[in-house]
Amino acid sequence: MTANLWRKIHDTNNLAKADFTGSNLKDGSLQGAILANASFIGANLNGANLQDADLSNAQLVQAQLDEADLTGTILTGACIEDWGITTRTKLNGIRCDYVFMRLLSDRRPGQKRRRKPDDEDKTFADGEFVDFIAPMVETLDLYHNQTADPRAVAIAFSDLRQQNPNADLEIISMEKRGQNLDKFNLRVCTNPQADLSQLHHQYFDRYEHLLTLPPQALIALLIEKEDKSQMLAGMIGTAINRPGTHIDTYQNQGDTTVSEQGSNASKYNLSNAQFAGGFAETVQGNMEGGTINNQAAEKISLAEAAAEIQALLKQLEQTAPAETMTEKMTLATQAIAQIEANPTFKQRAVAALSAGGIKAFEKAIDHPVAAFVVGAVEEWKKS
Repeated sequence: MTANLWRKIHDTNNLAKADFTGSNLKDGSLQGAILANASFIGANLNGANLQDADLSNAQLVQAQLDEADLTGTILTGACIEDWGITTRTKLNGIRCDYVFMRLLSDRRPGQKRRRKPDDEDKTFADGEFVDFIAPMVETLDLYHNQTADPRAVAIAFSDLRQQNPNADLEIISMEKRGQNLDKFNLRVCTNPQADLSQLHHQYFDRYEHLLTLPPQALIALLIEKEDKSQMLAGMIGTAINRPGTHIDTYQNQGDTTVSEQGSNASKYNLSNAQFAGGFAETVQGNMEGGTINNQAAEKISLAEAAAEIQALLKQLEQTAPAETMTEKMTLATQAIAQIEANPTFKQRAVAALSAGGIKAFEKAIDHPVAAFVVGAVEEWKKS
């Protein structure tokens, strides 16, 4: 932030339409300032004093507000998409008739700003906005601003939960975020006494390290984890890769809705999804025209079996290179023999093939000899 801008803040309280995009205003004072229509997109407002400030129609997209004081602030018409309030953000006495949950952009043709309350003829009653937004504060938001790797997310979260047993970490939603829905947020419920900042730092330290590892190493680590970690990776992959899917979470109402964009959108109600022990164990829902209770489980089964076979092939390659056709056939034969010698492994492979089909299974394994292995699994299925 420039010295001129700091001087302007101290010399006048009228900062309407000011552009603070990406600015560092940590621990600064904007008490009583007129900030209507100002932009705080991606700004650091941690610890800032915003008491009685006028933030009407301001853009608070991805603004960080840990320990910020919003007491008495006017927020009517503000856009709060992905804003970073925490349990330490002071929200007392906020004055707000309505807010917007999404910033309009040329890259979002036809999309709306998602006004809250949804009914444009209604407004929040006194104190109602804080009641609406407060349950969202009691969460740890693991926001990935680049395309997330489902395997790394699952491993990093599993390690975080194992290393912080008293934090009572429990996943409550997985959300596609960003203007192009190419970002990902893992929302986690925690113990009220948990240090969210420390947990956030610890998770991303681990996650960023995992991204430096080769894919086979990630697969091997995931296989070493409990089955629920592998299931979580499958669910995250499904949530990220499903085209046109956006996840909205209304925690004050206790439900989570996943809806595909478009006039013929299918809607999935995940309010009965069980996240016992921090991992989703079951997903139940209804789809217009039919049920989808087993769809997620089938995709997860396919992903798990494919990852397991791929890891086995990579392991065998260390002692048996597969460059020529003869070597590839030898590698495939060794892999098939090991799978067949393990009845549980063999059963998982057959179940995955049945769930996803030959082409999908072969593509998921993503290995030059995948066709040979899948061919053997197909024969087992027939027999």
